[in-house]
Amino acid sequence: MEVNSHRITREQIVQHLEGGQAFLTIEELLGEIRFEDLGKRPAGLPYSFYEQFFHMRVAQFDMLDFTRNTYYEPKEWPDEYWPVESAPESEKEWESLKNSYLKERNEMMNLILDETNGLNKPLPHGEGQTLLHQALMLLQHNAYHTGQLAIIYRLLNKE
Repeated sequence: MEVNSHRITREQIVQHLEGGQAFLTIEELLGEIRFEDLGKRPAGLPYSFYEQFFHMRVAQFDMLDFTRNTYYEPKEWPDEYWPVESAPESEKEWESLKNSYLKERNEMMNLILDETNGLNKPLPHGEGQTLLHQALMLLQHNAYHTGQLAIIYRLLNKE
């Protein structure tokens, strides 16, 4: 019974990381935004679509890195979590950013689904954090910023 319960928990977390249950998936938003709109900051907002997504990707990688890397080195907040520019330099850079985000999200989902990784076992290099803690923190962070991306996208399409 317990094993099945943990498997269901793992699968539900992954389903929510993929999105689409109560909100748009990140893939839907990334597929809709026009490259020329990525750097625009609508209605006086302090961030562009690109800046928000860049932050999501860096923070996600940071959480993944902390989860799996015993020799994790924290980034400097806030400078290393946000881009210098409001837009990518090229479509190639944008595609690379999107691919990195999806690849790293999949890597986290694989860690979560791997039943040899205890959900509630403290990470050896942490201060009580567990895989479950990291997974839920990533889920919350990505959902929050996906909502912000949806707002930015909608505002850009009203202009």
